[in-house]
Amino acid sequence: MFKSKITGLGYYVPENVVTNDDLSKLMDTSDAWIQERTGVKERRHIKKGDGNSTCIMAVKAARIALERAELTPDDIDMIVFATLSPDMFFPGGGVEVQEIMGMRTIPALDVRNQCSGFVYAISVADQFIKTGMHKNILVIGSENHSGGLDFTSRGRGVSVIFGDGAGAAVLSRNETGKGGILSTHLHSEGKHKKKLSLLGPSTGYWVPQIIKENPQVDIPYYPYMDGQFVFKHAIVRFSEVIQEGLEANDLSVDDIDMLIPHQANLRISQFIQKKFNLPDEKIYNNIQKFGNTTAASIPIALTEAWESGKIKEGDLVVLAAFGSGFTWGSVIIRW
Repeated sequence: MFKSKITGLGYYVPENVVTNDDLSKLMDTSDAWIQERTGVKERRHIKKGDGNSTCIMAVKAARIALERAELTPDDIDMIVFATLSPDMFFPGGGVEVQEIMGMRTIPALDVRNQCSGFVYAISVADQFIKTGMHKNILVIGSENHSGGLDFTSRGRGVSVIFGDGAGAAVLSRNETGKGGILSTHLHSEGKHKKKLSLLGPSTGYWVPQIIKENPQVDIPYYPYMDGQFVFKHAIVRFSEVIQEGLEANDLSVDDIDMLIPHQANLRISQFIQKKFNLPDEKIYNNIQKFGNTTAASIPIALTEAWESGKIKEGDLVVLAAFGSGFTWGSVIIRW
């Protein structure tokens, strides 16, 4: 049985900065209201004509990760692409990345686990490498939220939180024996699926029916979130799955050198930090400047933390996520 290791990281966010004050011109909100509830100060949005899309941002992040891994597109054996906002209803974004990057006819797998997408994608890639089937796998999280949000007062509870961006990691067979992914832990609880969801358009609820049943009253092709319900479940599941990962490796909270939580809400991260009694230098948050980028949030934050020297060889790094589904998971890494 082989072990896998992250050998390259990269991220990309659009240049267009959207502040809370900018949003207050579009809806009934304010900088103070948004910061108090989410911790977000600004986020990046794709700007019409800037050439970006979910897949284009994914490719930009992937190229940086490949360069840092000292690999070329020809070295990649598989793509695992996590997103809730693909460029097309079908096919998925993985094949688009494969085509843009000029890769061989390798498998491209799309993962639809929303905020937990990158953790699920890492777990899938880890299994392929552990079994010896593949040597180098490109794992991507990329989101274009701004293309599908309701920027009116009706949608402010959701729209103020999210931003656009992409992060990528190269997972490789560990040839040195030092470090690598120790374990991954995944869960779901579908009974709460509608608490954070987008009901349509879908094959069971297509455009004519949506228009007929919802004449400007409650538009279900915008995301819906029961914020308090999600928050209460998130803090429980985050705690459980982090503890599960530590116990599986005979580790304790004191062994954590860096916790990278999914950037769902700064208040959730602060709750988890307080519960585990982690000092500021052992948890990384960037939701303040990027918002919640869903599947992209962990790889963006992980890349930033590594670039700034906050993650060093031998460190114990924990990734944790919770989101729509509900789905949640953790990854325990010896860097």
